[in-house]
Amino acid sequence: MTTNQRARCVFFRALVPILLTSLSTIGLADDVKVKGMIKGRSGATLILQTADSAELIVLLTDSTQVSQPQGVFKARRKEMSMAALIPGLAIEAEGTYDGQKQLVAKSVQFSGDALKNAQAVQAGMHETQVQAQKNKEELEKQNAALQAQNQALKEQQEQMNAQQQKIAANRAAIAAAIARFGQLDDYYILDEVTIYFANGKINIDPKYKPQLLQLADKAKTIEAYTIEVKGYASSSGSATLNQKLSEDRANNVANFLLQDGHISLTHMLAPGAMGESRQVGNDKTAEGQAENRRVVVRVLQNKGIAGLKAAADPQQPE
Repeated sequence: MTTNQRARCVFFRALVPILLTSLSTIGLADDVKVKGMIKGRSGATLILQTADSAELIVLLTDSTQVSQPQGVFKARRKEMSMAALIPGLAIEAEGTYDGQKQLVAKSVQFSGDALKNAQAVQAGMHETQVQAQKNKEELEKQNAALQAQNQALKEQQEQMNAQQQKIAANRAAIAAAIARFGQLDDYYILDEVTIYFANGKINIDPKYKPQLLQLADKAKTIEAYTIEVKGYASSSGSATLNQKLSEDRANNVANFLLQDGHISLTHMLAPGAMGESRQVGNDKTAEGQAENRRVVVRVLQNKGIAGLKAAADPQQPE
């Protein structure tokens, strides 16, 4: 081999790694499209279950375009809210991978049928979870009532009023503890506030606003939080009117959290209008109807996201 041939070999050996690095960098910057179903969501982070059974982290930004194809040929796009990106929704996301192999989404689109299916699944799951929670609360109340009866039999007549007040306080404490420190199948419930409304009213009573602001401040200290707002109504009146009342109440609370609580839209689930479903009070009494006219606000953290954060930081307490 001549001297010139040896020089060419050395030159090409040095050039190959540079070309491979350049090609790799160009590949990472290319836009990619992925299809899958949203398995979980925490704020601006989606866990996407793709067709090959792999889980992919998709990151939403303020510039992410969310749309729904329209028309026979799907040529038009209807702009949608990020709040519509709920677990169970089949989507197509387009974007680029970052250094952690997470897809930073430039656009997300889904069909109207896919959204209806996901909303139906979420509604069914919510009703099952609420029923289980209600059964647990009822058992706690029955146990507390039995203990109260046994205690009342042992006490003097003049102590009965004080004992009844103590029983009522204990029941309220049990219900509050279950709500505050409970959990759903996919989320940890880290805080909860219930707002009650007068009959036929949708405006927030000023006395609840400090509680909502305190919830918003606490939520901002939680990694990858999501806020859920569910509106309810009593069964007094028509079902159509009650459905509208529950929707307006939930929307008013959600808007207050966005505007006065300064919660980012990426951290809000779409407000839920539950109408007359999930009655917690006896609607045959005025007191029971008052308990049913409510909006429940919860601060959630997805268990999957919490697990990823704990794995990335072993020192983080569970």
